Amino acid sequence: MLQIYNSLHNRKEEFVPIEPNKICLYVCGMTVYDYCHLGHARVMVVFDMVYRYLQTAGYEVTYVRNITDIDDKIIKRANENNEPFTELTERFIAAMHEDEAALGILKPSVEPRATGNIPEMIGMISQLIEKSYAYVGSNNDVYYSVAKFEDYGKLSGRKLEDLRAGERIAVDQVKKDPLDFVLWKAAKPEEPAWDSPWGRGRPGWHIECSAMAQKILGDRFDIHGGGHDLQFPHHENEIAQSEACIGHQTVNYWMHNGFIRINDEKMSKSLNNFSTIRQVLEDYRPEEVRYFILNSHYRSPLNYSQEPLDAARAALTRLYTALRGLPVDQITDLGNAPVDSEQEQRFRAAMDDDFNTVEAISVLFELAREINRQRTDENIAGAVKAAALLKKLAGILGLLNTDAEAWFKGQSHVDSDGLSDDEIETLIQQRTEARTNKDWTACDALRDELKAKGIVLEDGPGGTSWRRG
Repeated sequence: MLQIYNSLHNRKEEFVPIEPNKICLYVCGMTVYDYCHLGHARVMVVFDMVYRYLQTAGYEVTYVRNITDIDDKIIKRANENNEPFTELTERFIAAMHEDEAALGILKPSVEPRATGNIPEMIGMISQLIEKSYAYVGSNNDVYYSVAKFEDYGKLSGRKLEDLRAGERIAVDQVKKDPLDFVLWKAAKPEEPAWDSPWGRGRPGWHIECSAMAQKILGDRFDIHGGGHDLQFPHHENEIAQSEACIGHQTVNYWMHNGFIRINDEKMSKSLNNFSTIRQVLEDYRPEEVRYFILNSHYRSPLNYSQEPLDAARAALTRLYTALRGLPVDQITDLGNAPVDSEQEQRFRAAMDDDFNTVEAISVLFELAREINRQRTDENIAGAVKAAALLKKLAGILGLLNTDAEAWFKGQSHVDSDGLSDDEIETLIQQRTEARTNKDWTACDALRDELKAKGIVLEDGPGGTSWRRG
């Protein structure tokens, strides 16, 4: 039985969907004013893993991940670039999709944009005003009255009196309470704006997800996810808005993935200590980055450095080595994988324990060792069955989707003096001829030349294979 750590109650809970065999999942997406960084990659990969596993567990999943395409940061960057905000957001949405494709992220079922749902946001704000949970300030901004919502703080565990102790009341006294947050921002000169009952303006950030989730998934849905940094205030404010408007609990399970850290600080653009996904992919393959993220429990902090990424490369090399040389058509045929094997049971038990990918990955390495044992015993049929199961289970995590030979011959980074596959094959053929002629000097020289270019040769009974080191 699947258990999920519910941030609302700070404990693991048995997962019971609202509707049998169907799951509605909403995840807060990106604010598109720059390239995505590795922290964004963790959100992408973690909830892609959740999405994949829930589907293989037999659920029909509606996965919604929004795009924030209007925001203070977007307007500021567009003004700095002297370009329309729509051109800026379209460019970075396209870049985000390229990064996702590289990392093997499945497309969500629905990908709503904030600018495409302004009427729904206005409608929700209007209801909140009617119910006295919101008010129009003297500056024509619309604010949510935090004190009106009795359960404010139930997700983050924060108390209003403690929060107020750290706030200073604005000098102009526009807000009734320093904790009140904006739902609608009155238009400023040279800024994008939409018509509303309170004059032209644009939505605040928090109202976006409440309105889009309700529109697409209804008044109550199963899982809401996002990064840990969104738990407060964003998700806390979402609860206050949605539940005040609808009149009951709207989300059953809240999931939050941990931070990526550099030198014990959270990776973020505000701290200017981030690496974009594209920068990381200059030195590491997308699957290595994906493995790096999944080889840590999604709720745990994840330290970014060269060492764990190098370890991810070595680990994937071990797994692909186990698959190498086996008939591709047979190991990719899931019908050859044993059904309900002990290894698969343990893999699924790990995933059912709040998506414990670390334990699940350990099962993959057990299968790799099993494949190698079967080879040693010349039990190719047994090796094929174990390899088919390895491919099946790894595929649930979005791993081992590349042909083994292609993996070893692929490059994570191609230098200007790198060798093409044809050039490598030509040099290997020359070396084979030198070995046949017992010209050991030429043979060693060719090996050294290839090694200097980062090509590792492996001589075996079937000839010489190679991989990029």
